Amino acid sequence: MKKNDRIIIFDTTLRDGEQSPGFSMNIEEKLLIADQLESLNVDVIEAGFPVISDGDFEAVQRISERVKKAQVAGLARANGPDIDAAWKALKNARKPRIHTFISSSDIHIKHQLKKTRAEVLKIAIESVKKAKSYTANVEFSPMDATRSDIGFLAEMVHAVIEAGATTINIPDTVGYTIPSEFHFIIKHLYEHVPGIHNIIVSVHCHNDLGLAVANSIAAVQAGARQIECTINGIGERAGNTAMEEIVMAIKTRSDMFRVTTGINTKQIMSASKLLTHITGVSVQPNKAIVGDNAFAHESGIHQDGILKNSMTYEIMKPEDVGISKSTLVLGKHSGRHAVVDRLKTMGYKLKKDEVDRFFKYFKNLADKKKQIFDEDLIAIVGESIYKEEQKRRYKVENVQISTGMFSPPMSMVTLKDHDDDNKISFEVQHGNGGVDAGVNAVRKMTGTKAVIKAFSLTAITGGSDALCEVSVTAVENFKGRELKVFGSGVSIDISIAGIFSFVDALNKIEYLKKMGHARKISEKV
Repeated sequence: MKKNDRIIIFDTTLRDGEQSPGFSMNIEEKLLIADQLESLNVDVIEAGFPVISDGDFEAVQRISERVKKAQVAGLARANGPDIDAAWKALKNARKPRIHTFISSSDIHIKHQLKKTRAEVLKIAIESVKKAKSYTANVEFSPMDATRSDIGFLAEMVHAVIEAGATTINIPDTVGYTIPSEFHFIIKHLYEHVPGIHNIIVSVHCHNDLGLAVANSIAAVQAGARQIECTINGIGERAGNTAMEEIVMAIKTRSDMFRVTTGINTKQIMSASKLLTHITGVSVQPNKAIVGDNAFAHESGIHQDGILKNSMTYEIMKPEDVGISKSTLVLGKHSGRHAVVDRLKTMGYKLKKDEVDRFFKYFKNLADKKKQIFDEDLIAIVGESIYKEEQKRRYKVENVQISTGMFSPPMSMVTLKDHDDDNKISFEVQHGNGGVDAGVNAVRKMTGTKAVIKAFSLTAITGGSDALCEVSVTAVENFKGRELKVFGSGVSIDISIAGIFSFVDALNKIEYLKKMGHARKISEKV
């Protein structure tokens, strides 16, 4: 396979994905995602937008120092202060990249920037030159490219190539284009822009019309060799090109596209699940590649075909994306070796201390359930590993709930406060249900002003002893700003899971308070 047939995967989960409502992450959570992106073997990690907040700056800086293999990119508007901030955050990266942008469409130039084409072109050139003074690795994006005049777009692309840009990204910023049109745009640029064959052409597609992946594929067929995407397709409005979908489309239809990626596809499911645990937002069951039903077969005809030959109704091997092909029955009599081996086949490589924590959770659940399924293991990993790495102030030590048809629900919650010499306290409160009573008890003990704005319940496994996950959205006003976080909790008991989720959210709010900042609104590519 030729060198130019290698597709560069540019992951922007931590920048464009994190900008979308409900997906904001703190620094520790971003570091967990960055580690997973390294396991996926993505080529470029866009770590954030350094100038917009102290938090984003620190996140880009720490990711730059942490990442060993991938390039680390920081976004910057086409102006000096943004580019200076980006470089300051990126300068310790092994492979830094400055990604700068300005609009190229007349609707943006006239109504948003209030400038002329000539003025915008000059700014683009000067910004690329400034970025080039810091690093040879400079990416430029003409924002809203798909609604731009094709002649002016080609002129801008040529100008920034002359100024030193090594990657030109053509973004479908508002998800407006369709595959045939996008193919024409990329092909036109290749045919009319001098020097374009000496740089990498990238694409960044939004999913407003449900065409982000299709448009990215059309661009690849026209010659683009970098795709900007996110885990689970998260991002502004309807999201971005889903990394798992574009990667598996290329892998599955290699006969058609004749290109490849360097992605370790066996880590795809782990990445998807980690993101849902951090954000509290699950993918829909019928989501391609990573949805619960993606490799599920209920129809008798399908089941018959699968039993005879999996290729009859499966175009991909579930193992290739980190999903088990068959169910391994685990229970309270299972040994540590069997459980760890099962985790390895699912893409989880745990250190010894992590295994010790995980196995305690496993045994506790196994005492309550007859069988432990793969979905249970994924949930326990989220609780035992991710939760342990969070900088938590409060820990639930015990919950006792009393309820009935003719008596008011009552919950007694025992909390440990790590910020107060591990002080343990308890409170008993009534409420409209077990969760409400438990939340009232937590609020009484901690004095928090946080309130639950949304509450969702998901049965992770089937049966009357199903393990359930509760996700909540909690909000608290802090120094004139609204802190909005997601919390999650897992338990067989719905009420206990609900209380866990509120305390999880409360810990995240406490973390944000310590950081002393909240995200600012920024311009987006």
